[in-house]
Amino acid sequence: MAKRDYYEVLGVQKNASKDDIKKAYRKLAIQYHPDKNPGDKQAEEKFKEATEAYEILADDQKKSAYDQFGFAGVEGMSGQGDYSNVFRGFEDIFGEGGFGSIFDSFFGGGFRRSGASSGVRQGANLRYDIEIPFKDAVFGTKVEIQFSHNEACTTCKGSGTTDGSGKKTCPVCQGSGQVRHSQGFFSVATTCHNCHGDGSIIEKPCNDCGGSGTQKKRQKIMVTIPAGVENGKRVVIPRQGDVGPNGGPAGDLYVFIRIKPHEYFERQGYDLYCAVPISVSQAALGADIHVTTLDNKTIKVKVPAGIQNGKMLRLRDEGVPSGSHRGNLYIKLMVQIPEKLSRRGKELLEELARVEGQNDSPKPIPLSQLGADS
Repeated sequence: MAKRDYYEVLGVQKNASKDDIKKAYRKLAIQYHPDKNPGDKQAEEKFKEATEAYEILADDQKKSAYDQFGFAGVEGMSGQGDYSNVFRGFEDIFGEGGFGSIFDSFFGGGFRRSGASSGVRQGANLRYDIEIPFKDAVFGTKVEIQFSHNEACTTCKGSGTTDGSGKKTCPVCQGSGQVRHSQGFFSVATTCHNCHGDGSIIEKPCNDCGGSGTQKKRQKIMVTIPAGVENGKRVVIPRQGDVGPNGGPAGDLYVFIRIKPHEYFERQGYDLYCAVPISVSQAALGADIHVTTLDNKTIKVKVPAGIQNGKMLRLRDEGVPSGSHRGNLYIKLMVQIPEKLSRRGKELLEELARVEGQNDSPKPIPLSQLGADS
C-alpha cells in the first residue's frame, strides 16, 4: 500500500505550526494507542503511521527535506522501528519521558531508549548540502567537505567520567532508567529525571565534556559523487554523524546534492540536449558540422539537406552514464536567419525566390506534422 502524505496522516495543513502538529499527533496517539486497542491491527498500523509522520514533521530539518523532495528527501531518516528521537520529543507532549516502555513492547524491542537495558544510544544523523557543477553530476566526482560533529571526548575517551571513577546505580529509578505511574488508560513509564534514562549517574563528571562523553570537532572528508546523480539526491556516509552520549555509536551523515544548471546542456533522464545554430544554406543544402559534447569531444555530424528549423539529430551513447551504458545526446538545429545581407547575398536570395517561387498565401500546417521535436 502506498504511503500517505504525512500532513494528511496528521490532518494538518502544510503551514501548520509546531504546536498544531504536536496537538494533532497527541490526539491520534491517544486514539490509536495499543494499550487502548489491544489486538487491533488496524489501530496499531495507524499508531505507527502517525508516529512516523510526527517524527518527520516535528523536526525542522526533516520537515524541510520532506517539503522539498517528498518521501525521497527523508528516505532512511524516519525511525523505521527506532523511535528514540520521537520518544525524546514526547516529553513535551505527554509529560516528562513520554511513553517509555510502551514503545519497547509495541515495537518489539526496536525502540532504543537510553535506559539501563541498552546503556548507550546512537548519535544523531547529520545533513550537509552541497552544490556541484552539471558536468560533475553527469560524470561523477569527488568533493571535499568540512563539517562539525560530536566525537568521543579525548580526555575521558567517551566515558564521561573523571579518572575512571565510573558510575553508580541511580537511586531514584534503581537502575531501570524509568519511573512508572498511571495516567487514565495508560501505564506510563517516564524517563527518570535524575539519570535522564541512563539508569546510572556519574559520580565525577569529566571536566572537558561535562559528563556527556562527547566534544564538538571539525571534520574534513572526501565524498564520492556517483556518475549520473540527479538533483536532490543524497549520498549517505555511514558513522560520520554525531557520536552517541556515553560511548554510543555514531549516526550517519546525509549529503544532499544540488546541481548547477549548465549554460548549453540540459538533462532529461539519461539523455542530454543542446541547441546548435546552422545557416540557411547549411539547412537547405546539407552540411557537415562539428559539435562539442559535454565531455569536450568534437564529433562530426552530418546535417541532411532540407532539414527544418528545430529538428533533432541524435548522437548515440553521448549522454549520461548508467552502469555500462550511456544515454544519447540530442542536438536541436536552429536555423539562423541573417539580420543583415550584403548586396551580393541579397541578389542571390532574390534569384532563389524567382527560381523556386514563393508561397504568398500559406496555409496553416497541421500540428501533427510538426512533431514533438520541432
